Amino acid sequence: MSTLDQDRSAKPEGQKDPGPDRPSERALIARIREMSVGVADDLVFGIGDDCAVIRTDDGDGLVRLLTIDSLADGVHFNRKWHPPFLLGRKAAAVNISDVAAMGGRPRFALLAMAVAPDLTGQWLDAFLEGFVACLTEHDAVLVGGDTVSCRSGAVITVTLIGEVEAERVLFRNGARVNDSIWVTGPLGGAAAGLELCRQGGEGISTALWADLVQAHLNPEPQVRIGSLLAASRLVRSMMDLSDGLATDLAHLCAESGVGAEIDEKLLPEPEALGAAAERLQLSALEWMISGGEDYQLLFTAAAEHDQTLSRLIRETTGRDIHRIGRVVEAVGVTLRTAGGSRMIDYQGYDHFQDR
Repeated sequence: MSTLDQDRSAKPEGQKDPGPDRPSERALIARIREMSVGVADDLVFGIGDDCAVIRTDDGDGLVRLLTIDSLADGVHFNRKWHPPFLLGRKAAAVNISDVAAMGGRPRFALLAMAVAPDLTGQWLDAFLEGFVACLTEHDAVLVGGDTVSCRSGAVITVTLIGEVEAERVLFRNGARVNDSIWVTGPLGGAAAGLELCRQGGEGISTALWADLVQAHLNPEPQVRIGSLLAASRLVRSMMDLSDGLATDLAHLCAESGVGAEIDEKLLPEPEALGAAAERLQLSALEWMISGGEDYQLLFTAAAEHDQTLSRLIRETTGRDIHRIGRVVEAVGVTLRTAGGSRMIDYQGYDHFQDR
């Protein structure tokens, strides 16, 4: 996630036509990026990637990674079904995922919260416990922040500082034609889990879909795999999957000046995703390409390294990574299915078009 991106799951219920004058989130970020013309000697990379990258003069060979993300009540979470402890974990995890996407390690967090007075008791305590627990699991520390009141609900903003060896940092802009495209785990689970939570009051037992619901409520940032991929020196580009494969791969391609073809048959599907889609009369494929909030890593590497990378991750972590397609010259992201092919660029969630 860029320092100005925001990452979301499936589209909120009750969305309306945004109207002809409302810019897309992508257009708004592009406008802000154009206005950011400042130059600093210690800035390696600013707007346009999962983290800003800052050079230091510490002599330790590291660069600092800075990212920020906001979660708004009613947009990114619903307190009816999202327990505060798990929400705290998620608020930390989505930022840690950005650092993982650069191959880095999280170190320090700042937490700013606008909270309604009725949430400052047990709800806030549980949230903070979850937030600190997730940071601790990844050797990161809460070092400061800000608290203010608001009329209702909560808005949570987290700034995270990470680090990585300067020669290992991974960007979005390194993909090359004929690279293989990979993801580190199943797709669509978080979007399915969100929809199950939404419809849970209508007789759908979330106990039947525990892993899918967990993917939405308590995502796991892929820090270890991100670090292994960076250390391998075989990966050319990487980012995390927050807005959905269709949108995030389009971002990576745009930064790299390439296109992509992905194959429906190669997309890794979580267990029970098909059953959940059938039960809810929705599309498992659309969840996998457009749902968002999976927080897996999306990366590219030269095809000659396919077996080496697959073996490295399996032997080190016991997990499989999944090759889902290849980088091509043609602009855009194409999905190949049994029935043909279609363009899927930027079909994930957009804060301003999908409200």
